[in-house]
Amino acid sequence: MKITTTLALTFALLLSACSSTPSHLIVAPDIISTPSLHYENKQTQLEVVDMRTANHIVQILEEDEAATLMSAQIRLENTIQTTLTNQWQKQGLQVSPLATNTIKIEIEKAVISVNQQTMNYQSQTEIVLKVIVNNGQQTLTSTFKNRGNSQGPLHADIAVLERNFNQRLANLLTQILANEKINTFIK
Repeated sequence: MKITTTLALTFALLLSACSSTPSHLIVAPDIISTPSLHYENKQTQLEVVDMRTANHIVQILEEDEAATLMSAQIRLENTIQTTLTNQWQKQGLQVSPLATNTIKIEIEKAVISVNQQTMNYQSQTEIVLKVIVNNGQQTLTSTFKNRGNSQGPLHADIAVLERNFNQRLANLLTQILANEKINTFIK
């Protein structure tokens, strides 16, 4: 009898551990190779601002249930700021608060919206970043977007959603880093 109770308790704990949803998303875009642009003796200030009205990244919608919301473990603007600073420094661009050139990144959208059904799910991911570069004489504004849909059986896997979001964000940041207009606009 004792063994049966112990096995039942162990089985229940294992099931509850498998069904628990992480509370945060780990946003860590991996930029594999720095684009080949190179900055010679150029400096800029970098500011990243989150313009979204809500700071969650994942919203899981199920019929007759409250939405499940998940935010990034580290604030999204901090992750983008750190990633771009590191990559631009590899390209030779000095990021300094005293520079006359300014680059402002506005996070307009960064969301994974999951429509969870009983036996399947559909997700839509959308990331929109606006880049505003001011060289002291002129201003250049560019918008970078990445959208995608996916679907699958059963419940949405948070790890898969997280990986897809990181790949999409890395793609957008690589586009910004490789943008020839931004490179030539910085004096």
